[in-house]
Amino acid sequence: MGRYVPIRDYAVIGDGRTVALVARDGAIDWLCLPNMDSPSVFAAILDAERGGSFELCPTERYETTRRYRPGTNVLETTFTTTSGRVRVTDAMTLPDANLGPLRELARRVEGLSGRVAMRWRATPRFDYGRRARLERRGEIPVASHGAAFGSWDAGAPEIRDGGVSGRFEMAAGHRALLGVIATCNEPLVFPPRAHVEARLDTTAAFWERWSGQLTYAGPWRDAVVRSALGLKLLVFAPSGAITAAPTTSLPEAIGGERNWDYRYCWIRDSSFTIEALLQLGCRQEATSFFWWFMHATRLTSPRLRVLYRLDGGAHVPERVLDHLSGYRGSRPVRIGNAAADQLQLDTFGELLDAALGYVRRGARIDRDTMNQLAELADFVADHWREPDAGIWEVRMEPQHFTESKAMCWVALDRAAQLAETGHLSDRRRQRWLTEAAAIRAFIDNHCWSERLGSYVRYAGREELDASLLMMPIMRYDEPTSPRLAGTIEAVRRELGRGALVYRYTGEDGLAGAEGVFVCCSFWLAEALALAGRRDDAARSMDAALALANDVGLFSEELDPASGEFLGNFPQGLVHLAIISAAAAIARLPS
Repeated sequence: MGRYVPIRDYAVIGDGRTVALVARDGAIDWLCLPNMDSPSVFAAILDAERGGSFELCPTERYETTRRYRPGTNVLETTFTTTSGRVRVTDAMTLPDANLGPLRELARRVEGLSGRVAMRWRATPRFDYGRRARLERRGEIPVASHGAAFGSWDAGAPEIRDGGVSGRFEMAAGHRALLGVIATCNEPLVFPPRAHVEARLDTTAAFWERWSGQLTYAGPWRDAVVRSALGLKLLVFAPSGAITAAPTTSLPEAIGGERNWDYRYCWIRDSSFTIEALLQLGCRQEATSFFWWFMHATRLTSPRLRVLYRLDGGAHVPERVLDHLSGYRGSRPVRIGNAAADQLQLDTFGELLDAALGYVRRGARIDRDTMNQLAELADFVADHWREPDAGIWEVRMEPQHFTESKAMCWVALDRAAQLAETGHLSDRRRQRWLTEAAAIRAFIDNHCWSERLGSYVRYAGREELDASLLMMPIMRYDEPTSPRLAGTIEAVRRELGRGALVYRYTGEDGLAGAEGVFVCCSFWLAEALALAGRRDDAARSMDAALALANDVGLFSEELDPASGEFLGNFPQGLVHLAIISAAAAIARLPS
């Protein structure tokens, strides 16, 4: 099956446009160019034979340690062999005052002790492994689709079998440099070594400045800062959109079919994102994201698409790449996401909650935006009685999901509050309040189980769903109220596995076709904090954070038995949940 690295063994680097996955063994196995939702140039993580990668490691046996340079998204990997030690510093560089390429991946190699023989090999496979062509232009290896490979003191590059490679020896105190230089629809600027080195240093300095401005000073600060830095990598700088994850088709179960493309922006994440960014003091990012999703949704209003492209487009047809074998044989490999066409009513609640949180922090919205928000609230008032696909986007018949109904209540409640404070016209406020009361009556009469002492997954069934934790988090009622307190405890009891929480029971949920959904564990910690249970919340937080990989990142899911990461990586929603839970616990008296 070829070389497949555990998902847990990856770290990420990025530049606000695209993201690369770097394995513990030094190979870059995922990179899309020019943007994170573009076709891949390296995709060995989805097909070890045909996907392409950029390998860099000692020629002899080695051990590795790695870290992010403190406060940055610059990765340092140290290789230790019997003959010496070498450090590789990886970054997607940021523009500086020099004329540079559109995208630049820099790999600095430094000898720390002794002498270490090194090798490298880049096998670019453009368009998801379908195209490969390398040629030499002067001394520079150039690939099709506007990419070139820089090599300075890293051995004479040799082109063979669709790849470019080299070997060199690294002595203590010496440096070598490798790079991917890329362009798109413009001339390729091949920089001198000094400019690449300078950008690598200024990129590290940028990240240090950015993280140094984060205002969070509570418990688990290191995890919060790492989560913030990870989220910053997921911000698509040209638009302000935040992608759910920079990968596609990493499976929720090895060999399974739940392999989705997450390189889009989910409106559902809007409320979590705005609040998290504001809590961290990232007002510029919060403002950019707010206006991005208001612009994107305006194109489809009053209906909301579940997800949008990073440029704000709504057309994301799903296709299968039959020529790729998938991560460890997990097929199909998909690009695009058919969930975009689903009706998910909960998204209205998240968007209107985000708008209320935004204006409560002193921001202003214009009249057109006011009208748009009112139209969204009217849509909820007209359609909340319909079944929908729910928060987890399951591909089953629509149901009356409890969390969706509760978020419809949130949408109308937030619209009424916006009207009360003068941010929306109050002429429809009474209708919103009337429909909100009807939603609450439906939930109480059809979505409560006396036997479980909890709200249920959807009306008419006695199954549980971790998304019910959104009810206390979004203040559907006081978290200490009997019904919400009972729901928190039921989710903890029935869906919990130590520090981890499954998404739902029924069908293929609990111990079924997937691992535990990591964000649910942090939702539980936050819900416990909101219910005043500080010690329980802190224990849950500690136990869940202990399951991060060695550089503090999480994937979408996790196998509770082995600790193996599953699903797309890293997932923004998990790191948003970490920030939110930490802040909730920090607000409680110790």
